[in-house]
Amino acid sequence: MPMNKQEFPEVLKSIQESDGRYQEGAYWFVRHALDHTIKNLKKGSTTPPKQNNHVSGKQLLNGIRDYAIDQYGPMAKTLLDTWRISQCEDFGEIVFNLVEHGILGKTEEDSREDFAGGYDFHEAFVDPFLPKSRRGRGNSPENN
Repeated sequence: MPMNKQEFPEVLKSIQESDGRYQEGAYWFVRHALDHTIKNLKKGSTTPPKQNNHVSGKQLLNGIRDYAIDQYGPMAKTLLDTWRISQCEDFGEIVFNLVEHGILGKTEEDSREDFAGGYDFHEAFVDPFLPKSRRGRGNSPENN
């Protein structure tokens, strides 16, 4: 289902009234990351989207990671933290809030669980910017 740009800000207000877990910027980010993902899938970088630009949860998670790193570099994790996004499941909650408000569509196979356990945020958004000797050490204070 295509998104109506004029309708999006009003829908965000409604979502924020019923579910204030995530900052408004998180929804705009996911929307732009979805556009980025669809564009890259159409280029043939991975499996192309099925019908009507539909992407799977896994495809979207990969696109979100790529978009965040591309747009925000080493600040991506910090920005996600400010929007209260700390795990892949949060992206699923945002996506399904947009589905429930008619902004995004879904298939019968799509569910919030598609976003469960996608990737570790430290590995996805911090490690790429660390020296090789410090990568993969997690987020404990002694490693920072």
